[in-house]
Amino acid sequence: MSKNPIDAYREFDPESIKSHENMQSLTFSEGELSQKIKVLIAMAIDAENGATQGAINLGQRALKLGATKQEIIEALRIAHLIGGTKAFFTNATVLQTLFK
Repeated sequence: MSKNPIDAYREFDPESIKSHENMQSLTFSEGELSQKIKVLIAMAIDAENGATQGAINLGQRALKLGATKQEIIEALRIAHLIGGTKAFFTNATVLQTLFK
C-alpha cells in the first residue's frame, strides 16, 4: 500500500484525483504571487491545522523553490500566531525535520 493516502483516489476515484490535481496545478502556478510564496502560505496553513506531514512536504517544496530558512521560520510564526500551541508543536517538528 502506498504511503500517500491520496493514491487511493487513483484506484477508486480517478476523476476526483484528476480534478484535485488540476486545482493544485492552477493554485500553485506562477501568478501575482510566486510559487514559493504560495507554497509558504500552504505550509503555514497545514502547520496551523496540525497537518505535520503536509507542512513538512510543503516546506521541502518551498526550499526547492528557493525559500530560505528565515522565510520558512517567518511563515511558521504566522501559523503559531493563528493556531496557538498546536501549531507551535507542529512547527517544531517541521523545523527539526527540515533543518536538522
